Amino acid sequence: MKMNADDALIQINEAIKAIESGAQEYKINNRQLKRANLKDLYDERAALQSRLAAEQNNGFGLNTYVARFDKR
Repeated sequence: MKMNADDALIQINEAIKAIESGAQEYKINNRQLKRANLKDLYDERAALQSRLAAEQNNGFGLNTYVARFDKR
C-alpha cells in the first residue's frame, strides 16, 4: 500500500524531530537502530512540500516563479 504525501510528510517531520532531539542512533539490549541521514530527510521533506503545494495550486509548486510581461 502506497503512503500518501500528507502521511509521508508527517512521518518525515516526526523522524526529523526525533533526530534533532538527539535520537539519531540508539541501542536497546543487543539491537541497534540508526535513523536516516538528516540531510536526506530534509531533502525528501522539501520535495514532498513542493509536491503538495503543486497539488493545491493547480500545478505550481514552491519553486515555481511566474513572470508577467506587459506591453508599454
